[in-house]
Parts: sequence; C-alpha cells; structure tokens
Amino acid sequence: MTTTQSPFMQTQTKKPGITAGGAILARLKAVGVDYIFANSGTDFPPIIEGLAEARAKHIPLPTAIVIPHENAAMGMAHGYYLATGRAQAVMAHTNVGLANCAIGAINAATEHIPVLIFSGRTPVVEQGRLGARTVPISWGQEMRDQAAMIRECTKWDYELKFPEQAVDVVDRAHAIATSLPRGPVYLSLPREVLCEACPADELEKPSRIAPATIAPRAADIEQAVALLREAERPLIIVQRGAGDAEGFTALSRLASDWGIPVCQYWAIQLGIPTDHPMSVGVDPGPWLAEADLVLVIDCLAPWSPDIHKLPADCKVVHIGQDPLYSRFPVRNFRADLSLPGETGEVLVAFEAAARPACEGTGEKRDRRRDRVASAAAKRREEVLRNARTPRGELMTKEFVSQCLSEVLGETPATILSELGAPLEPLTLREPGSWYQEPHSGGLGWSFPAGLGYKLAKPERLVIATMGDGSYIFANPVACHQIAEAMAIPLLVLVLNNEEWGAVRQSVTGVYPQGYAASSNEMPLVSLAPTPDFTRVAEASRAWTARVASHDELAGALRAAIEQVTLHRRQALVEIRIAR
Repeated sequence: MTTTQSPFMQTQTKKPGITAGGAILARLKAVGVDYIFANSGTDFPPIIEGLAEARAKHIPLPTAIVIPHENAAMGMAHGYYLATGRAQAVMAHTNVGLANCAIGAINAATEHIPVLIFSGRTPVVEQGRLGARTVPISWGQEMRDQAAMIRECTKWDYELKFPEQAVDVVDRAHAIATSLPRGPVYLSLPREVLCEACPADELEKPSRIAPATIAPRAADIEQAVALLREAERPLIIVQRGAGDAEGFTALSRLASDWGIPVCQYWAIQLGIPTDHPMSVGVDPGPWLAEADLVLVIDCLAPWSPDIHKLPADCKVVHIGQDPLYSRFPVRNFRADLSLPGETGEVLVAFEAAARPACEGTGEKRDRRRDRVASAAAKRREEVLRNARTPRGELMTKEFVSQCLSEVLGETPATILSELGAPLEPLTLREPGSWYQEPHSGGLGWSFPAGLGYKLAKPERLVIATMGDGSYIFANPVACHQIAEAMAIPLLVLVLNNEEWGAVRQSVTGVYPQGYAASSNEMPLVSLAPTPDFTRVAEASRAWTARVASHDELAGALRAAIEQVTLHRRQALVEIRIAR
C-alpha cells in the first residue's frame, strides 16, 4: 500500500519549520508591529516557547513586554498608536484575560484605533495531543463562543484552526484593523494549534494584503466648496482632530481664510490651536443657532439634539474615516453630504479646492472674520479670567489647566486628560498635544495610554491628567509597576475631588432642581475617603507631591517636570480640587 504526503508535510520536509506560536509572533514583526503587550497565562507555553525558538533561530520579533493587567495593555497599545500611527498587539490569557481587554476594545472601536487582540483558548482535547488540557482551569475557562465577549466592538474575529494559517491570518488581521475605518480585531489561539509546526520560509516577507483606503469623489468635494461659498454663517465643529499635521495646518488656514468659527465640542484630539483667532471654544450652542452650513469633522456627536437646535435650512457636511459612524445603531444627525477618507487628506484636498472659490467673496469673508475674531477673543479672555479667579479654598480643574499652561510655556508636551485638566483654559498650538478620554467612557484609559505614548516618544514630555476615580480604574499599582520596570518617566496628575464628578454633573443636568442636587450628600457619587495616592506611586519609587492650595501648584508642577525630564523618573502630583 502506498501513501501520499500532504502538500503541507512536503513543505515541512523541504523547509525548516517553526511552531505556530513562534510563527504568529514573527509575522507580527513583518507587518509592522513593534510591541506585544502581553499578560501571560497557562495557555502561553507555545507562545513563550515560540519567542525563545524564534530568538534562537535569529528570526526578527516584536518586543514582547509583560503587562500585569490587560486593561493597561490595551491602553498602552492605544497610546502608542496615537503617537506613531502604527497598530500594536495585545495578548491575553484565554477568556478571563479577554474579559479584561473588553473595556479597552470598546474604547478603541469608538475612536477608530487599530489593535490586534489575541487571547489563548482552552484546549479542545483532554488528552493525546501536545497542548491538551492539563489543569482544572482548562475546563473552567472553556466557552462556546469566546469571541462573543468583544465581537460587537471588533471589525473581525477568527479562531486559528491550523498551524499553516499563521502567516495568512496575521496578514488579514492587520490589513482589516488598519483599513478605513480603522478599529480593533481579535484572533483566538487554541493551545494545541500553537504547539504544532508550520513552515518558516515566508515569515519575514512583506504582507500580501494591503489595507483598504477610501477617498471622497472629486464631485462631492466641489459640492462642499459650493456650499461653503454660498454660506453666510458657516460653522466648523471638530472633535477628533484634523487627522495629521497637514490636516491641522489646512484646517487652521481654511478657518482663517474664510472667517469660520471653529468649535471643539467634547474634543478628543486638538483640531486647531486653542488661541487661534477663529477658535470659539467648546460650546457650539450660540453658533449652531444661526448657522446655515456646518462642517462636521470626525465627530461622533457634533452637538446634543436635546440641547442644541439646528436651523431648518442649515446644510451639514460630514468629514472623517466613517462620517456616519455606522457602528452605532442610533445616530441621526443631519448629513446633506459626506466626505469619507483619511481626515487629514480630505481636509487638505477640501482646503485646496476652496482656495480659488475665495475670489469675489472678500468683503463677506472679512466681515465674518472680524466678527468671529472679536467673539473668540472675548470668549478666551473670559475663560482664562474665570480659570484664574479663586472660587473658594480649593482649586478648580480650570485653574489646574491654566496653571499647567503657564508652567509649560513653550515646552512641547502632550497632555492626555481623563476627566482631568480641561482643554479650554490650556494654550496648545500643535497637533498631538491634546487627547481626551474616549467617548465610550471606558475608565482607566489616560494612565496606560500615557505610558504607551511616552514609550513611543521617549524624548517628549507626556502628562496624563485624570480624576481620582479614573486613577483608581487604571489599576495604578500595575501602571506604576510598568513605568518603573520599563523606565518610562511619565508625569501623572491626579485631580482629587473625592467623588465621581461626571456623575454629579449628569444628575444636576437632568434634575437641576431635584432632590439629589439639593441634598448635602448626593447618593452614589462619593469616593471619600480616598487613599493617599502618593503612597501608591511611591511603592514603585515614583517622585510624588501633594498640593492643596493655589500658590503651591506651579512649584509642584515645575519640580515634577524636572524629575521626568532631567532625572528620567516617573512622577505623580495629587491635586486637591473642589467638587
């Protein structure tokens, strides 16, 4: 009787092989992943063996880092992408590790952040195969549909079936994650499959699947320019920045040339300098009430329909990776025209197309520009005056922002705020200088995202500001351990009001004259007594300070900045603020 070898077995005899675990890791390097943020478990033997095997065979690998909590791993991948524009990988332990990834996946999906999420899967077989179940948790962690935990917030998910799929599956995962609109993807890795051998001859070749790109039609850009030319009271609302440095410049020039007010409503990234003559702050209400054209730039919710009313004849143009935010079931903002694509590229193309249309509109644009500049200057003067004016013994968040701006001066810095220092009192003039927590509200984001951003840009001053509740949610013991272990000199500012301030604001917004608003102690918002957060940071040898009065803050901030910039040491300043 004769037997025929399978094509796969023939390949194995001709080429040196590698375990599927090692192949997955090596392929990540080939598609451009720099780091694997991992929290290992009992499903990781083939991953760890694969790392050692690939190193022994001199196969290039991403840097694999132990991250002692998956939420921190997801936050670091998020922050690293913000700094570099390159998708990174997170590896978690079976279903329990994936559960800890879920908040980060929700955040990434909402903000179009590509992350390659991997987790092990309980072995299918109980015996007779390398990688079979060996300990009781192999039974306890089994699920019928493990990917269901995060399927709704991922673009694609799959379970590795055969070892020879390793190259193709990683290529596909990376291409889908980085195609517009971007977002996280998930791959489940059964232990038995990772233990099997697969070919190693294609591990270092370029990816065979390129990400998909999209761009608006030229006719649609021309239509948008025509709407702008005819508009008397246009308004720009920008939420997720201008895409890139070129888009930032184009948006600033477009606003100046056409005299358009720019509102950064619930801004996630900086879209225009906060002191730009056309920057009218964060409240779109007065401008929306009279607008006849609104350019919506990458906004999940450009206004609140329950609060802000749009004139019936107002036209609305949306720009962004996914202008209609199709992942969200209910989002019914008017859209007369949508320009899909890379936000920065669309803005550059739109601004260039609009330039010739300026001819013959000079008087109208000059008149509008003067009016907007006057209103913007008045608004900014009022914001800074209110921020500087004490409203009691304790500081306000606005005072912290304004003081931080004065201390920074012209020092290039990136500020990540999670219910921490607000945007409007800051003086920021360059792209990449401001990021706010995702609109999905998955808390514990700012601290690890700051670590990831600083990892990517070690020479830049990176400041993570957050409320006391957000600091607790960040698993601060894990984050400080990461900062010390990886020598990441991040500056953390904890604005402590001993409560869920956002919850209080929400209650008073819905029930301004209600029982809760008028009570001495609002139910379910207090975090008192909060721990001494400096002691948490000191456990990982951080430099710390506690500030409770206005006149102490500037000195503490300068000392902390000196620690992170000159001494390369992580630092935490706990700032007592008013409720």
